[in-house]
Amino acid sequence: MTWARLAINCAAAEQVNLSLTRVALHATVEGVIGSFRHAGLEKFFKSGSKAGIQPAHASRLELQLGVLNAAEGPEDMAVPGWKLHALQGKLRGHYAVSVNGNWRMVFAFDGTDAILVDYSDYH
Repeated sequence: MTWARLAINCAAAEQVNLSLTRVALHATVEGVIGSFRHAGLEKFFKSGSKAGIQPAHASRLELQLGVLNAAEGPEDMAVPGWKLHALQGKLRGHYAVSVNGNWRMVFAFDGTDAILVDYSDYH
C-alpha cells in the first residue's frame, strides 16, 4: 500500500490503529566516506565507540562525519565555525576542518567519496 493510499484510507476511518513493526529504507547516496586513516575515528563512525577519540569531541565529530558522509566535495564542508581550509605541502589535495582547539579532521576526495579521513592534534 502506498503512503498516499494509506492517508486516504486513514482519513475515511473514524478510528485508526496502526502498528509499524519494521521499516526498510534504501537510499542512493552520492558521496560516502570511502576510507579512514584514523582507526579510532572509523570505529566511532561505525559503532559510536568513543574509545579511540577525545570523548569531549564526540558530538562535534558526529556532526562533521555525518556531513562528510553526505558531502560530494570539499565545499560541502564549508560550515560556519568549522574553518574549512585546503592543506599544502605533503598534504596538498587534502582539506581540514576544526574540531576543537588544535584538533582537526583531515580528508581528501576521490570523485564524490571522502577518503583518508584522519583526526589529529596538529601541534
